[in-house]
Amino acid sequence: GLPGERAERARTALHDSGDLSMGEELRTQNRQLLQALEESRAQQEELQRLNAELEETNKGVVALYSELSAELEETNTGVVALYAELEDKSRQLRLASEAKTRFWANVSHELRAPVNSVIALARLLLAPDADPLTDEQRQQMSLIAGSGSTLLALVEELLDVAKAESGRLEPHLVPTDLRTLLHQLRGTLRSMARDGVRLDIPDVEDVPELVTDEVMLTRVLRNVLSNGLKFTTAGEVRLAVAVEDRAGRPWFVFTTTDTGIGIPQDQQDRVFEEFYQVLGTHQRGQPGTGLGLPYARRLTSLLGGVLTLTSEPGAGTAVRVEIPARHDLTAPDAPQPGADGVRTGSLVVVDDDQTFIELLRPVLEGVARKVTEVSVSSRAVDVIRAERPDAVLIDLAMPAPDGYVLLQALARDPETAHIPVVVLTSTDPSDVDRSRLTHARAVLGKTHLTPERIALALAIDPAGPDRTPPAEAGEQHTSAGATP
Repeated sequence: GLPGERAERARTALHDSGDLSMGEELRTQNRQLLQALEESRAQQEELQRLNAELEETNKGVVALYSELSAELEETNTGVVALYAELEDKSRQLRLASEAKTRFWANVSHELRAPVNSVIALARLLLAPDADPLTDEQRQQMSLIAGSGSTLLALVEELLDVAKAESGRLEPHLVPTDLRTLLHQLRGTLRSMARDGVRLDIPDVEDVPELVTDEVMLTRVLRNVLSNGLKFTTAGEVRLAVAVEDRAGRPWFVFTTTDTGIGIPQDQQDRVFEEFYQVLGTHQRGQPGTGLGLPYARRLTSLLGGVLTLTSEPGAGTAVRVEIPARHDLTAPDAPQPGADGVRTGSLVVVDDDQTFIELLRPVLEGVARKVTEVSVSSRAVDVIRAERPDAVLIDLAMPAPDGYVLLQALARDPETAHIPVVVLTSTDPSDVDRSRLTHARAVLGKTHLTPERIALALAIDPAGPDRTPPAEAGEQHTSAGATP
């Protein structure tokens, strides 16, 4: 039995050792499980802590968002209120600008008619064939004419500025005799030069044809030159004229230089503001409204050009006006002299303003051999039927029937419908109701009327080769309806 005992003991030993190893393994696993549980609990606590922090952060974000939303809403409300206020201010400024423009236009129109009469009457009294005046009377009449011309220029500048602001100022492009224009400027401005100041305006020859608005260009150069003369006490004011080729097209460059007081650098832009005048003692006692340079620049722009200024205090000022020889703007179809081969022999003028008719008579001598004047508009149609004139001039603003009604009556009547009619008005031509003037050949302002302007409007040639001079034909002026 010894082997059996030994085997039993071996089995018992093996059994006992296996139980011991399994228990140890279980204890090891229990320790590991407890450690894992502890780590899980720590992680859960960390996660809870992070969740709490995130919750706190979310609450801060929500509070900040609410605060920003409230501020944004308040800002938006303020912006909306500010926009509404700005819109209201803009509307008020627009209404004020329109009222200012209407005021300028109305005042200018009301002033222009009597000023024209004053100037024309003064010129009649100064004419060589008028009754002789004493030297003192002639000097006084010259002062009246000069002051009237200055006032008329200011009135027309105000009116042009008002029209330009409303977009109704348009250039009337015609071939311009630059040599004559400069000669007239020389005669007009010479008297403005002080003792010791020389005005130099050149003659020009062999220059390209200039097609522009002659009146606008004259006003631009007159304003620039008169500004130089006003602030130059010694030296000279010089106008230089040059022609430059730009992209195959000729441009005229008018450069005015003076040896005057100059303009400070910080005010050179402001001189183009309307009604602004350079500050300083030199300005005291100097006439002017502050419209000259802004008006000149605006007109230059309308002519398709630019006006620039450079100046140095104590050394003088240079103003450069550049305009194309032919503006791209298409000029309205204007009748040309002799276009219809008409040579007028008789003319009927319908106007209730006797002063204007008297002033117009010398002008019409260069247009017609016979002029019939009608001062009562109700008789106009009968007179025109009886006279069968070559042309008719009609004023718009008259007691009934006014010029509009007379035009319609002439257009409806087969006996008078073919007669050329030109409207003369002291109202600005751009303000008339052109839809009612379809029968009129042209609308002319009563300012600066010349035989050439009237002849051009009527498509006649006042100096044509087959025209008998008025003195030989024996001018006739008859009046129809001088009194109601």
